[in-house]
Parts: sequence; C-alpha cells; structure tokens
Amino acid sequence: MSDGHEQVPSRRRTRFPGISSRAYEHPADRSALVALRKLTGFDTVFKALSGLLPERSLRLLFLSDSVRVSDEQFAHLNDMLRDACYILDLEKVPPMYVNQDPVPNAMCIGLDEPIIVVTTGLLELLDEEEMRAVVGHEVGHALSGHSVYRTILLFLTSLAVRVAWIPLGNLAIMAIVTALREWFRKSELSADRAGLLVGQDLQASMRGLMKLAGGHHLHEMNVDAFLKQAEEYEAGGDLRDSVLKILNVLPRSHPFTTVRAAELKRWAESRDFQRIMDGHYPRRSEDKDTSVTDSFRESASHYAGHVKSSKDPLMKLVTDIAGGAGDLGGRVRRGFGGFTGAGSGSGSTPKDGPAREDGDGASGSTA
Repeated sequence: MSDGHEQVPSRRRTRFPGISSRAYEHPADRSALVALRKLTGFDTVFKALSGLLPERSLRLLFLSDSVRVSDEQFAHLNDMLRDACYILDLEKVPPMYVNQDPVPNAMCIGLDEPIIVVTTGLLELLDEEEMRAVVGHEVGHALSGHSVYRTILLFLTSLAVRVAWIPLGNLAIMAIVTALREWFRKSELSADRAGLLVGQDLQASMRGLMKLAGGHHLHEMNVDAFLKQAEEYEAGGDLRDSVLKILNVLPRSHPFTTVRAAELKRWAESRDFQRIMDGHYPRRSEDKDTSVTDSFRESASHYAGHVKSSKDPLMKLVTDIAGGAGDLGGRVRRGFGGFTGAGSGSGSTPKDGPAREDGDGASGSTA
C-alpha cells in the first residue's frame, strides 16, 4: 500500500526534500530544542518518563471515541495530511483523528509517535486552504519533535491540579509548567511558519487566524485592519499596559492571535522565507553538526533586534537603559501614570487617565 508520498499535492506547491525543522523554527524555540537534544541522557530520561505518562491510554481513547482519518473517513483531510508530509518530507505519516468538540482546536501529542487531533469546531470554521495551513502547522510540530514536550506539559498541568493541596509540590511543578508554556508559545510561532510552507498561501493563513479570533464572519473582517490591531497592541498604552501584557499571556498556551498573524507576515516577507522557497535551507542530515553555541547566539541576536525595534513602552525603556538615556526615573514615573502619581509627592495628575479594565488573560484554545 502506498504511504501517500507518491501523491502530488492538489495544486503545484514547492516541496522541500530533507528539510530540517531548523529552517522554520523561531529562534527561541530552536535554541531550546537544540540544547535539549544535545544533553547527554536526555532521551533516556524521557523514555523513563513515558512509562509514567498515560500515552497508551490516550491513544486508546482517541481510537475508541474519535474518528480516525483515512481514505474511507474524512478523505479530504487524509489528502491534506499526506500532502503536508510530502511537502515537508516527513517519512512516516502520523495518524490523525477528528474529535467531537465545538471549540476550534488542533494538537500534536505523543512520546513514541506523534498523533494529530483536530476538533469538529475547527473543521466547521475553516475552508480547505485555511485547513491545509493548520494541518501543515501540526505536521511542523511533528517534524520538530514538539509532540514529546507538549505531552509532558499536558501531563504536568494535570499533575499540578492533582497536587494543588501540597504547597511546595505545586509550586515546583508550576515553575516547570510556566517555563514549558513559554517554550510552547514559541513553538506555536514555529508551527505557523511550517503551516505557511505547506499551504504556501499567506492570505489563507491570515484568514485562518482571523477566524480563530472572530469566528465565521469573514465578510465582516479585514486582514489589514486585523494586523493594525497587532501594531496597536504592541505600541499602545504605557508601562502599566506592558506589565499587563506579560501577566495576561502567562497562563496562555498560545500567543495572542493578532501577534501570531503579525509574526507570520513578517517572516513571510523576510529573506529567510524567500531562501527556503528558493531551495536554500538546512537539511536534516546536517542536524547532528548543529552548534548549541551558534544557536543561542542566533537567538540572542534575534531578541536584541526585537527589543531595539519594538514599539512596546517597556521595550523602549530597556533600550534607553542600554543606551544610557538620562532621567530614567522620571520616565518610569510618567510611564506608570496613575500607579505612581498618587505617591510621587508631585501632586501631578497622570495625563493618560486611570488604568483601563483588562481581561483575565485566560487561555484560549486555538490551533
């Protein structure tokens, strides 16, 4: 029986033979993964953990209570899955399941072998090209080896709830969960890039993200206006808003949708993306020679550039501190406005008014 790699995608798309996940991984995601893969005994530790994790139970659960995608069931999804694996040159096509859930979501989990799960809510929300980008997103997770760490995160999150009554135990677990969530959010940016490499349709990727934020009403939405929201989110407000942004994102598994859209558009317009499309990208055969030091250096360079170009008030302050700007104390007091105005002794009233009321930052369930 064919493994699906002989099937040509439904429209002509560039294929990337032997592509390494390093080609599309976000710098922070990439450096973390390279470092983990280089650790002596790391694989042994995770294999030992696999005996404690309910992975076998999870596989049986999806097999018994979801619909497995195949040529006989959800055939169009099966074609998309094989196309995505063909384009990214993933040798073994992972099993995919459709799960009855009105919340639009998709995930790639598993320690020994990745499993892809999509919800009925997502299928009903997205059109074919938008869905193709999501399938590519999940195949990107599989190629990067993200499913292992994501499964560990799911297990630890569940464990944290069970041991919440043990103060120190819960604190220790939540510290790990918080760190994994930060990596998890960066891994989503990597997988968005993989989805674009598979779908090769930036507008479809943008539409899919807009629908995750605003639902079916695509005729009421506009990509340019949606991206302007991301600019307003990054640049708007004062230092209070910068702090609230950090607090709002901490409990989330995914970055905010407008941020994902803006990040993906920037990457699609970059020289790195064009080089991949032209066939110039790192190969898996070179992964063993990857330098941890070089990877961390690339990540540090990326963040230095991000901080320098950011319009966020807190990032601007960091840049000014690095540049030795004067009267930083005054800038901080003005930046925090109403939080510091009452106790400043100056008697001045903040010009920007009281702090606005923000949401609770609860985690949204998104692909």
